[in-house]
Order: sequence, then C-alpha cells, then structure tokens
Amino acid sequence: MTALLLAEPEASVRGFLQQQLTSDGFDVLAFESPDELPRAADPDVLVLGDPGALERCRIGDCPVIVLGRADATERVRALEHCDDYLTRPFAYEELVARIRAVLRRRRPRAELIDLGELVLDRAARRVLVHGRDVTLATKEYALLLRMAQEPDRVFTREQLLRDVWGYRTFIPTRTLESHASRVRCKLAAAGLRGWVVNVWSVGYKLRPTPE
Repeated sequence: MTALLLAEPEASVRGFLQQQLTSDGFDVLAFESPDELPRAADPDVLVLGDPGALERCRIGDCPVIVLGRADATERVRALEHCDDYLTRPFAYEELVARIRAVLRRRRPRAELIDLGELVLDRAARRVLVHGRDVTLATKEYALLLRMAQEPDRVFTREQLLRDVWGYRTFIPTRTLESHASRVRCKLAAAGLRGWVVNVWSVGYKLRPTPE
C-alpha cells in the first residue's frame, strides 16, 4: 500500500481527499498544517496544500506534489523545489494520475536498514529479527524506524514525540513509553533483547552500547 502524507489547510478539501485517497488504496495521514507532519514518517509521496511551506517540510526523499493557485510566479517558484504542481480548483482524478506519475519516476532509495540481527525493509514495511517477521502497529513501526535511522543516537522524549507523533509542544503523556515498551517486548519475544534502551531522565536509544 502506498503511504501518502497530506498537509491541507482547508478542512473540507482535506477530509474529501483523505476519504477518497483511502478508498483508492492509499495509506493516508492527513494534517492541517505542514508543521504538524511527523518527521519520522516514511511516506512514498507528500501532497502539500501550502506552497510557501515547501522549503521547510521536506521529508526524506519522497516526491512532493503541491496544490496551489493559478499564479505563474508561484508555480515557477514552487517547481524549483517540488516534483509537480496542480492548480486549484483541480479534478480529483487528475490529482491521482499525477500522484501515480511521480511515483513511477521517483528515484530509487535504500530500502533496507540492516543492523545485523535487526533489518527494516522500508519498501515492504517489514521488520525482521534473525530473518523472521515481527508484526508492529503503525506507530510502533514509525518509532522503531526513527531510532533505526540513527541507531547509536540517544533521542530525547521531546524529539521522538515530535518526529513520530508530530507534537510541537511538550504535553504530559505516556504515549511514547507505552509504544516503546510494546516494541521492546515484541523484539524480545523474537529473540532480540535489550534493543530499546531507556536512557534515564533523557529518552531512548535503539541498541545497547557494545561492551
């Protein structure tokens, strides 16, 4: 299933696109503002309704389609940073066609994150421990992927809540702790113990420090 991130300020347009794209087989996460986009997301395509946010909301190397005004200057400026530009108002069928077109011509990327005993296959969204599949929920996978991208880094709670859940300000929540605990337990059950490390008073890192 194609993972699609949508940042669209108009609620009616956002709701319509999320519903229609989902029914057409896309795995859609929709947000009002580009600043809410989770940085740990690993989408196949980003649809952006605010051309002015292009330079600050690139996520990985995924292609970007901008929904903007029929303004030649804005369109030219946007196309310096995005992969396609669709003028409002637009036909939904044309948007889907353009999404599929940019996906066909996207650059190949490194699909595997290979950490030895642990492998993440980003194309298939699979997690393998010693070659065997481990089933994770969507946010559990996003959390593990974020840490696997920098496996020796200690992440603060604030960084993970921002990157995985899109929190822009700190709020009291046990969301991170509960997800980290579930990921730790699932990895341990598959034979990989101690790889989600709670760094006291700071946050988390993915794997233990070699002795």
